[in-house]
Amino acid sequence: MLQLCFVRVSFEKDTKIMNAASFTIEREDHTIGNILRMQLHRDPNVHFAGYKLPHPLQYKIIVRIHTASQSSPTQAYTQAINDLDKELENLKQAFEANTFE
Repeated sequence: MLQLCFVRVSFEKDTKIMNAASFTIEREDHTIGNILRMQLHRDPNVHFAGYKLPHPLQYKIIVRIHTASQSSPTQAYTQAINDLDKELENLKQAFEANTFE
């Protein structure tokens, strides 16, 4: 059996700006990009968070994060993903509780 290993997220540190980096997320589009950007904006240590879809025919997004000196882009990214996971789990539980009553 052939198994393919595919890395969905790659990291590139910015060489010109301290505490800035880009995360390329494969096989995602505006849906995840916008949700992740908005979650990053909730973090007081994030100075800038944005994303772009490089080309309509390329199925990937590039998320740019610039943080304060007491944090790192990787920490902000990980925290945003964890917070979104918890938020979506709470939404799912609330939906299921109201649906199956």
